[in-house]
Amino acid sequence: MTIFVLVPGMFTGAHVWQETADRLTAAGAEAHAVRLTGLDAALRPAGGDVDLETHIADVVAVIDSLGATGRKLVLAGHDYGIHPALGAADRRAERVDRIVYLDSGMPRDGVPAMAAVPGRSLRGRTAGGDGSFTSGDVLPPPAASEEWRRWGSTEGVPGPALDRLTAMAAPQPTATLLQPLRLTGAADAVAATGILCTGNGASIEMVQMMVDRGDPALRELADARVTFFELPTGHWPMLSLPAELADVLRRAAAGEGHRLSPVDASEPPAHLRPFLLDVPEARRERHGNVDLYLPDARTPRPAVLFVHGGPVPADARPTPRDWPALKGYAHCAAEGGAVAAVVDHSLHTLDDYGRAAADVAAAVEQVRADPRVDADRAALWFFSGGGPLAAPWLDAPPPWLRCLAATYPVFGPLPGWGATDSRFDPARAVANADGLPVVLTRVGQETPAIAATVEEFLASAVECGADVDVVDVPHGRHAFETVDRTDESRDAVRRAMRAVLGRLGVSDTGFPTEA
Repeated sequence: MTIFVLVPGMFTGAHVWQETADRLTAAGAEAHAVRLTGLDAALRPAGGDVDLETHIADVVAVIDSLGATGRKLVLAGHDYGIHPALGAADRRAERVDRIVYLDSGMPRDGVPAMAAVPGRSLRGRTAGGDGSFTSGDVLPPPAASEEWRRWGSTEGVPGPALDRLTAMAAPQPTATLLQPLRLTGAADAVAATGILCTGNGASIEMVQMMVDRGDPALRELADARVTFFELPTGHWPMLSLPAELADVLRRAAAGEGHRLSPVDASEPPAHLRPFLLDVPEARRERHGNVDLYLPDARTPRPAVLFVHGGPVPADARPTPRDWPALKGYAHCAAEGGAVAAVVDHSLHTLDDYGRAAADVAAAVEQVRADPRVDADRAALWFFSGGGPLAAPWLDAPPPWLRCLAATYPVFGPLPGWGATDSRFDPARAVANADGLPVVLTRVGQETPAIAATVEEFLASAVECGADVDVVDVPHGRHAFETVDRTDESRDAVRRAMRAVLGRLGVSDTGFPTEA
């Protein structure tokens, strides 16, 4: 018999686990939903502060109450709940057989829970509204059903369940979010499973891509002891798919699940593989955080500025402007007769869109000021997570901006991003594009959450009559130039490049078919 200890997330109590716990019990397991002090109606604090250590102690108390039964114990944490769950596993590592991360982040020693919740700043949430906090502050829970979307996708949650979630929600003591998690490393050897909710923007493919990029913090995810599952639902699967969640938890306990492919040290990660087209190399100049690729021309030429996706960790090396795909696009544009530019911008976390937008705007002015550039003819080309940076240019396109391109873009805030700045929502901004031509490269095998933002953008574009040219890659995946080296992919790159250069008034010289 397996014992499951289930830890709820922000604003919620043990009640959210009821249906899943019932199904685990019916299948012959033992299930205990943890009541967190200050969040569960049965454990309102009698006095003193409630912080992360309080909640860790709550979980430890449940583990200790079970005694040394010799039965397998699986500790599952949802959302914020992974922080007290992992803290308890660190203190009782000898009792825990597996830790389940249910649509949650990856807590680290010394890092508070709020640091892992991008776009959800606590500033201005206190009664005084001055952004300062004392240990007794609380974060108000969602007051209406629609407000839960700020904290994650509610896809699949029945209306009555969402109403009950709202009615039973409790204020979150801010000390639970601001107190750093302290870990000794004792739980590092415990097996782990990640359950990803695709409706909330996560997928196994996306995690594999991040591991392939060589991020040391994620390398451990390719360990044989780590497995993954996906559930086709939003952020609260215990309410939307309780039976399916119970089944996945039992399979996780048995060691089942998808295992990531480890990074092959003999092969470069996908984003550092050679460009899929063999294009003559243009002369490159480095100016601060901007690289210029210069065509063979004696008169000022139009410019194309390529804007990478992200977030990209600040310490990632090489930086995006040295990634072969971006360099390849730049060589293509230069071969076609334009001055190409690639900018390294500051999108290191989801809270950095404002800083990254300023970097892009500065790069635009720098490129247009170069005497070899025709300042009246320029295009901006956005990739992946850089897509939201296109919104300000759609909102108020300057006369010199002749085209805006986007390749497998994130064209709106994804579920779980929390509070987002409306300035960076292309689906809203396209209504103000005022005839600006848009060249959109869409992949057929896109992750559902990203695909939804693209479809929302296209629906808005149709409604307002925007000029959008869609280049479809039916069998392509996200970052298809690096992971799908096919004739379809090569043709898509050429078609998109010709469309952009054509709107700048230049004609490309043609590109070879393969590297």
